[in-house]
Amino acid sequence: MENKSHALAAGSFVLLLTAVLASLAVWLTRDTRALNVYELSGAVNVSGLQPQASVRFQGVPIGKVTAIGLDPKTRGQVLVSIAVDDNAPISTSTFATLGYQGVTGLAFIQLDDAVPTAGAPAAAPLPPRSRMLLKPSLLAKLSDRGEQLLDQLAQSSKQLNQLLSDNNQQTLMTAVTQMGQAANELQQLTAQTRATLPALLISSQGALDVVKLTSNRVGDSADEARASARAFRRVTERMSAPGGTLDQLDQGANILVATGQTLRINTLPRVDQAVQDAARTTRQLGELTQTLVDNPQALLLGKPTTPPGPGEPGFASPTMGER
Repeated sequence: MENKSHALAAGSFVLLLTAVLASLAVWLTRDTRALNVYELSGAVNVSGLQPQASVRFQGVPIGKVTAIGLDPKTRGQVLVSIAVDDNAPISTSTFATLGYQGVTGLAFIQLDDAVPTAGAPAAAPLPPRSRMLLKPSLLAKLSDRGEQLLDQLAQSSKQLNQLLSDNNQQTLMTAVTQMGQAANELQQLTAQTRATLPALLISSQGALDVVKLTSNRVGDSADEARASARAFRRVTERMSAPGGTLDQLDQGANILVATGQTLRINTLPRVDQAVQDAARTTRQLGELTQTLVDNPQALLLGKPTTPPGPGEPGFASPTMGER
């Protein structure tokens, strides 16, 4: 009986000591920080994420995961609750992704801020109990597109095999041979160019001398043309100056216009009257000449009297015997 009592006492002591150590461990490891609770929502596979998993902001631990479940408001989305330090810079531009620790495969929540656009105002702090967007990580994106990537890889391998077929290899070797021949021909052309380069330089020097001489002649011609232009400008200035040739021509034209007006107003009417008088005199001389031709005695007896005609006073019709 005494041995049993000693074993019971020892067992009780061990249990009591274990409970004290556990309570001490819980008390020492308790989180005394002020925490803010946020919710993360998104259509993301959260395999490997467990409650009490770490929450990091740009790699710095700031809290832990408190709950994982499905979003009752949106079908097909996951809802993760996190508790983070109230000093963490959580803003309206903060988003969450799922990260993994090394080779263990344990997941954690990674918080980051979106890159601000130029000139955009700073993001405002996000109030507690608000929701943040949970985005797929790079590994999740690669997993989702793995089948598509494998198909593209298979197509690339098939195209590479077609490219490296026997016919294409023969064509490639032919192209390499032709490139070698072209390189040899280019080397020969370079050697010929080096051999003919001195003569070419001499010819070029002669051509440059000719060009220089021609340039000098062109310069002399240009000087003469400039001198001619200056002389022509002086002549033009003299002609355009007051009292110059153009001014005198203008005055002569004015005098000529005035003379024409004087002739038209004074002289031409008098000439017209003289011409009319001369025509009348000529007509009278013609009548006198015709009278002398028809009746020469009129020069001595005067102009004969013209008998009255029918209907005039003194007209007498001839008799039958006279007829």
